[in-house]
Amino acid sequence: MSLLQVKDLNKSYQTDTKVLKNINFSAGTGEFLSVIGPSGAGKSTLLRCINRLVQADKGEILFGGQDLLKLRKKELRAARTNIGMIFQHYNLVPRLTVIENVLHGRFGYKSTLQGVLGRFSEEEKERAFYLLEKLGIEAHAYKRCDQLSGGQQQRVGICRALIQNPKLILCDEPIASLDPHSSKVIMDHLKSISEEMGITCIVNLHQVEVAQSYSDRIIGLNNGSIVFDGSNFQLDQLYIKRVYGMETRELITV
Repeated sequence: MSLLQVKDLNKSYQTDTKVLKNINFSAGTGEFLSVIGPSGAGKSTLLRCINRLVQADKGEILFGGQDLLKLRKKELRAARTNIGMIFQHYNLVPRLTVIENVLHGRFGYKSTLQGVLGRFSEEEKERAFYLLEKLGIEAHAYKRCDQLSGGQQQRVGICRALIQNPKLILCDEPIASLDPHSSKVIMDHLKSISEEMGITCIVNLHQVEVAQSYSDRIIGLNNGSIVFDGSNFQLDQLYIKRVYGMETRELITV
């Protein structure tokens, strides 16, 4: 059974311009799914519609048997505890320490007062340190996040998502701002999370070769529509041209 089903999803920012057009796909438990496509294809909007950072115009997003688009504020807050989000520019609080930023991932489980006062249990703190150790940055736990490199900050973002105990993690261009070495470290961690923890990962990527190296399945978006949905082995030159409108060698040099 699919963990996530997206049915006939549509989104427009202006009445005459559709950013997403009748999007249909599903994702299973523990699946690593990459979404590729040129800039403006609708990749980020798709992820933000799934967790309702952006409100879709119509369609269904079924997650754990619930249609996320129909949930009210309190129900949506509860559902979002099962959906982690990793951002291109990390979305951390720079002046706070690494451990404080990670623990922010527990806010969805707290009352407003608990969140403001920073009341976290010893079990939550132990879990935060465990995740920092797992991602190799426990030595930086008490550093301010603005003292870290981009790759280190992205690992903090992953820890913050994982401490939610999510079933699904949405990654919006998680390596776009990183150098090749840091990019590999982040992608290796995301793949490990999917395989070892059974967490479904949906990752927006510009790099076709990265998507082919890590993904169980790839979705190709062009102009707001799905033009490819298949395995990394099926994504050949013809399909890549259909997604991007150019040859593979041209893609790599962009």
